[in-house]
Amino acid sequence: MEDSNCLSKAIDIAIEVIKENPPKGWDQETVLRVVNLNLEVKENVLNPPAQFRNLKSLKYSSEIVFTKFQEGHGLFVEEFWRKIKSHNLPYKRENKMVKIIKRKKINNIQEYDFVIDVIVPYQQEGLIDKEQVVLLNELIGQFESRKKK
Repeated sequence: MEDSNCLSKAIDIAIEVIKENPPKGWDQETVLRVVNLNLEVKENVLNPPAQFRNLKSLKYSSEIVFTKFQEGHGLFVEEFWRKIKSHNLPYKRENKMVKIIKRKKINNIQEYDFVIDVIVPYQQEGLIDKEQVVLLNELIGQFESRKKK
């Protein structure tokens, strides 16, 4: 299956990037755990048990691998997407923050958690400006108000 081969190559890139440029705050034990998880996912992608030979399982495996690169920030994320592009793999970086800012609404707990996790680093790295930070803080407040009701 071509999708599984592409995902396997992406997993190899993820492992390489995490080993070479581990995220800030990751010790060697954390790097090893994440690398081993990715190796396990790769094995399941290339040799899935019969009951998991379907697109839904492949999508789940893909989410395990890509989440840290879609929601993270820093050198390891930039390097991952650069290598994905240079290997002509069919994956695109999704900019969730742009979508949230454009729609001016946090739709669910996953988006809320994402905004909470990345608002400060995104501001520090210049990915969002002061006005966007103010807007995001308002959206966080609105979401929290909706959840209390």
